[in-house]
Amino acid sequence: MATLGEILASAKRSSAGFERWIAAREPDMAEELRGAALAEGGSVTSFVRVAVADFARFASEEDWVQLTSRLRDSDDPGTTCLLSMVGWRMEQVRAHRTHASHGAHP
Repeated sequence: MATLGEILASAKRSSAGFERWIAAREPDMAEELRGAALAEGGSVTSFVRVAVADFARFASEEDWVQLTSRLRDSDDPGTTCLLSMVGWRMEQVRAHRTHASHGAHP
């Protein structure tokens, strides 16, 4: 059984191949991911790496509980971890955009 640290390290290492994988498996999420990366002026790979780092630093206790539950129930913890962290970061980006757009229009 891999430790969480090993899973996180694997997720960071596999972020380059993640773009091809997600495009084939989750095309809608892949399209949103490409848009989010482009909006930030970076690549999908850099977005994924930041997602892993940001989750590790900023995720709430509840986010970690949800991730731990998903990992426990998963046949592929590395992929589950990466999908969860990318999904979490995309939620953060959406929330930031929503907040910014509401502030821009009095």
